[in-house]
Amino acid sequence: MGIDDRARAYYRAIDGHDYQALSDLLTADFVHDRPDRTIDGRDRFVRFMRAERPQTDTTHPIDGVYEPSEGDADEIVARGRLLDADGDPLARFVDVFEFDGDRIRRVETYTA
Repeated sequence: MGIDDRARAYYRAIDGHDYQALSDLLTADFVHDRPDRTIDGRDRFVRFMRAERPQTDTTHPIDGVYEPSEGDADEIVARGRLLDADGDPLARFVDVFEFDGDRIRRVETYTA
């Protein structure tokens, strides 16, 4: 499985409430840096996704996954939308994924 597949698996795990699969994708020292907060640690992030995020019944359709043309081979960018339970848009986002081997080390989220 390539890093682009792992990035897509990250969203499938979140949307499918498969928190074991989500945990398996992340390094222990995973960091999610988003506009409203930074979440440090895999266990803390999984707990947030499971029970603390503002809306848990959302989906993340991905419009594209891009590898940088130059630079770090352990980085990938995903562009997508966050939709509510009715399919209405909540936000557009770009996530920059950093990997450590085959696990996700960091996700930096930019929203519009």
